[in-house]
Amino acid sequence: MVIKKDIIIIGTGFSGMGMAMKLRDSGRQDFVVLEKAQDVGGTWRDNTYPGCECDIPSHMYSFSYELNTGWSKSFSGQPEIWAYMRKVADEQGLRPFINFGVEVKGASWDEDRRVWTVRTASGEDYEARVVVAGVGGLHIPNIPEIDGAETFAGPRFHSASWDHSVDLKGKKVVVIGTGASAIQFIPIIAQETEHLTVFQRTPPWVLPKKDKPTPEWRKKAFATIPGAQRAYRNALYWSLEVRAIAFNGHLDVLPFAEKIVTKYLAKAIPDPELRAKLTPDYRLGCKRVLQSNTYYPTFLRDDVDLSTDGVREIVSDGVIDGNGVKHEADVIIYGTGFHTIDAFDYLDIKGKSGVDLAAQFRETGVETYMGIMVNGFPNLAFMLGPNTALGHNSVVFMIEQQTKFIIRMLDEMDRRGAVAVEPTKEAQIEFNIEIQRLVEKGIWTQGGCTSWYLDSHGKNRTIWPKFTFQYWWETRKVNAPDFAWEHAA
Repeated sequence: MVIKKDIIIIGTGFSGMGMAMKLRDSGRQDFVVLEKAQDVGGTWRDNTYPGCECDIPSHMYSFSYELNTGWSKSFSGQPEIWAYMRKVADEQGLRPFINFGVEVKGASWDEDRRVWTVRTASGEDYEARVVVAGVGGLHIPNIPEIDGAETFAGPRFHSASWDHSVDLKGKKVVVIGTGASAIQFIPIIAQETEHLTVFQRTPPWVLPKKDKPTPEWRKKAFATIPGAQRAYRNALYWSLEVRAIAFNGHLDVLPFAEKIVTKYLAKAIPDPELRAKLTPDYRLGCKRVLQSNTYYPTFLRDDVDLSTDGVREIVSDGVIDGNGVKHEADVIIYGTGFHTIDAFDYLDIKGKSGVDLAAQFRETGVETYMGIMVNGFPNLAFMLGPNTALGHNSVVFMIEQQTKFIIRMLDEMDRRGAVAVEPTKEAQIEFNIEIQRLVEKGIWTQGGCTSWYLDSHGKNRTIWPKFTFQYWWETRKVNAPDFAWEHAA
C-alpha cells in the first residue's frame, strides 16, 4: 500500500512542528508528518540525561508566534522545553497530521512522475510532490571506535540514549568526552558516584551561566500587559545578536570575553596544574561556547579525576589511558556529541538520475542553496541544513525563516504552474563561495582548533557566518532566476 500526500514532513522537533504549523496556516492541509517515536519533541524528547537544559534563553528558544509566559527560569531544562513542545502540538491541533512510529529509511525522486517515494522501516511507502526534512543535526550519537569496547563488562551508553535503569550510586564511572552535554551531567552524577574519571581530549571554553528563576511579577506582566513579553524577547534577540560581531571576523573583540572566562577559571580552580588542564589553547568561539556554574567546581572533589592522557583501549573492568594506566570503571558514559556534518551519510536520498545525496556531498562537499535546497534534488527542502546553524543566537529564529521561505516557494510553484523546482548549479555555487569566503574569516576557521563545525576537508559546513537578520533578509523572497522551474509536459 502506498500513502499519497502532497507534502511530507520528516520529524517533529522544532523544525517539523514549525513547518506543519506554517503549512496549515497557509491553507495547505494535504500533508503528513512522519515521526519515528511515539511523541513530538525531537532532540528535546530524546535527550533525558541529568541536567539537560538549553544554553539559549528560554524566551528566544521558542516559537515567536507561540510565546510562553510561564518559563520557570532564564535557561529552561529539557522537561520544560519538551512540555512546551507537546503543549504547542496539542493547542495547534498538529497531532492529527502526524503519523507516529514511522521511521524513514530513505527517499528517491521519480523523474517521470515528478514525485518523491519515501521508504519506511515497516516497508510501507509514502508518495509526495514535496518532501521537507526536519531531521536536524543532533540526533545521531557519535560513539567513538575504541579498541576493546565490546569487552567491557558493565553498562556502556551515550548521553543521548541515557540508560535510566543504571544506578550510578556508589559506582566507579568513566565519562569520555567534555562537550555540551557532558558539562551538564558531569556535576550531577559526581554527587552520586563513588569515583568519577573524566577523559578530556580538548578543554572547552566555559562561561558562567547567568541562570535565574523567573520572578512571579515578570510572569504576571508577560501574561497581562500587551506587548511586554514581545518587547522582552526583542531585547534578548539583539543582546544575543551582537555576539556575532566577535565570531564573524572581528576577532579583536574576543579578548574581553576570554578574560572573563580566564578570571572565572582562576577563581574556581586554585590548583595551577589542574587549571592548566582546563585552559583552552584556542580562541573562544572556535568550538561551541559552553555555560555552567558547576562544571569547574566539580573537579575540586576528591572523588573526581580529570584525565588528559587520551584513551588507548577499553577492557572488561575499565579504561586504559594513553600512558597505559588503567582507570577502573563499573559504567562508561560517552559524552562525545553527535554526527553533524556527516549526518547526511545516514540518509539514503536519491535525486535526479539516481544520484545519491550522501555520495555527492562526500565528493563535492556539503553544499546547498541557503541551507535549504540542493541542485539535482527537486522539491526537497532541509530545515537547519548546512551553514544555517548558529553559534550566537537561537536556531528557532532560523527555522522560522526557513518555513516562511518554503511556503513562498510553494506559492511561487503554484503561481507558475511548476511541478518541480530546484536551485540552479550556478546559484548554489555562488551561495557557497560567499559562505566559505566569510567563514574563513570567522573564529571557527581562525581560532586554532578542530571542531564538529568543520568537515573532513577543514571547511565549515555548519555555521551561518552572518547576522541572523541577514538570513531573514536573504530568504524574504524567492529569487526566481536562482531556480530551474519544471512544468508539466
